[in-house]
Amino acid sequence: MATTVGVEEEYLLVDAATGLPAAREGKVRVTAGLQPFVTAGEVQPELLQAQVEVATPVCAELGEVGGHLLRLRHALAGAAEAHGCRLVASGTPPSHQETPPVTDSARYRAMQQQAPQLVAEQLVCGMHVHVAVPSRQMGVEVLNRIRVWLPTLTAMSANSPLWKGHDTGFASWRTVIFDRWPVSGIPPHFADVEDYDLRVQRLLSTRVISDTGQLYWQARLSERYPTVEIRCMDVQLRASDAVMLAGLVRALVETAMWEAAAGVRAAWCAPELIRTAMWQAARHGLSGDLIDVQGHRRRAEDVVGRLLDHVNSALKAAGDLREVTAVVHRLLREGTGADQQRQALRTGGLDAVNDLLAFTDIGGSPEKRPTVFPPAKGSLPLQTFGGATT
Repeated sequence: MATTVGVEEEYLLVDAATGLPAAREGKVRVTAGLQPFVTAGEVQPELLQAQVEVATPVCAELGEVGGHLLRLRHALAGAAEAHGCRLVASGTPPSHQETPPVTDSARYRAMQQQAPQLVAEQLVCGMHVHVAVPSRQMGVEVLNRIRVWLPTLTAMSANSPLWKGHDTGFASWRTVIFDRWPVSGIPPHFADVEDYDLRVQRLLSTRVISDTGQLYWQARLSERYPTVEIRCMDVQLRASDAVMLAGLVRALVETAMWEAAAGVRAAWCAPELIRTAMWQAARHGLSGDLIDVQGHRRRAEDVVGRLLDHVNSALKAAGDLREVTAVVHRLLREGTGADQQRQALRTGGLDAVNDLLAFTDIGGSPEKRPTVFPPAKGSLPLQTFGGATT
């Protein structure tokens, strides 16, 4: 049986007329929650009032992931429309002027007081994938083995090229923005779970971060669930791309667990090289060369091909090989969300970008859309990966 997986997605709310961020999260979330097929805990607030987050139930199959994401995207898109705005799946807004208000919670107000300019620029949306692990020790083994692949996932998921109406030159500007928090970027290598816990406690003791939720590493142990949480990806334009990335992440985690059980040492990459690899991934996405796990510069398609080779057995074992590789090949052929946003900007300006980002085709062509799953039965908060992640 395949390891269970859950996905969190963050979206932007923009005014339907102006395309500018709209601080209507509270109204949209309440309206979405009134629908019979959305259950408490699945739709949550985020740092700024023009953002909203969803969390799927725990899933055993990728088809479940896709079905739940479509259900939640449809629910929120309808609720947004009822309040004069659109739901947008982009890592950054294509244009904005003033920063939306911070969500009214003690935690978020404290963050704003500590780092006002950083909070003012956190109008960014990511995709987080939780994968179950049998123990925290195995979770650390997984972190040590997947860290070298995080730049590749970032490049594949790049969907945030625009900021304040212009092209930043980066495929994932969200990655650059988020990397400015005190504990962020690629996680370090840990000796074992005791080393992980000790280093986290030392960080907390500085009082620069207030809780483990501010461990903004691009992969970390979840403090609420028996999972590792991979956080390096931009939110995706299409639900099918999100499903593909969830399948790759699960296969990476399963491969890492197999290697750990077999005594295979984690691949090593020097900190300066892996940081350079992440910068290169954020800069170019799949439109330029990437830095591979050995620190060598290679064509993006070759690095993605090596990732597929690395997780091939895990994808086969889960029954995901055909679905994941088909979407990866489409991604290489058609480009990332960043490529599509730039193409829209070139051909039709910001109006074309706003039309692209609106949820007019959230799951691909109708004949290829996965089944829309109803909410999980039982006590959903215990079955849902989620919670405030910023």
